[in-house]
Amino acid sequence: MSDCGCEFEAKDKAQQTALYWLLAINGVMFLAEFAIGLLGGSTALIADSLDNFADAAVYSAGLYAVGRAAYHKARAASIGGVVQILLALFALGEVVRRTVMGSDPEPAYMVAMGLAALVANITCLLIIARHREGGVHMRASWIFSANDVIANVGVIVGSALVYFLDSRFPDLIIGLVVGIIVLLGGIRILKDARKTRAELEASSPSEAP
Repeated sequence: MSDCGCEFEAKDKAQQTALYWLLAINGVMFLAEFAIGLLGGSTALIADSLDNFADAAVYSAGLYAVGRAAYHKARAASIGGVVQILLALFALGEVVRRTVMGSDPEPAYMVAMGLAALVANITCLLIIARHREGGVHMRASWIFSANDVIANVGVIVGSALVYFLDSRFPDLIIGLVVGIIVLLGGIRILKDARKTRAELEASSPSEAP
């Protein structure tokens, strides 16, 4: 069989298809969770929705990187990491604001949206699983999807605690935890991308612009 590049083309197309699905799912979940978070007064849902928005930005960067040189993939992952860190800081700021100003989260909204988001993000995790070794940009997508599942479980647990304890603090605590998870995920991606760029520059200085 001649080296026509068909295998790489098929791999790139499969990555693109996976990322388009991830982008669509996270875009819809961001809009739904943010709206329900505002309606239900839930910091945890707002933080989780911002996580979905950050993921959508990362998947967009990943789509740009598919089929490009490894350096561009690392740069796309870096952009996604920065976006995730910025949105994590916003979510943490919202936790502080609602702690000071007060909040009244509605557990029914939290559990319903948390379950819907959990199903959506497990779907994302299954879609990206086969591509997680496809480059730093795909590893970033895997990390974000795995973090989302953890965050969704946290929202569901938080909703139960809000209901049974009749307290807003579980919602604030889960919002804080989700914000920290998003922040640490962004930092991890930046480190991975930095390591990839350093390896490229060491092995082939002409690879990097």
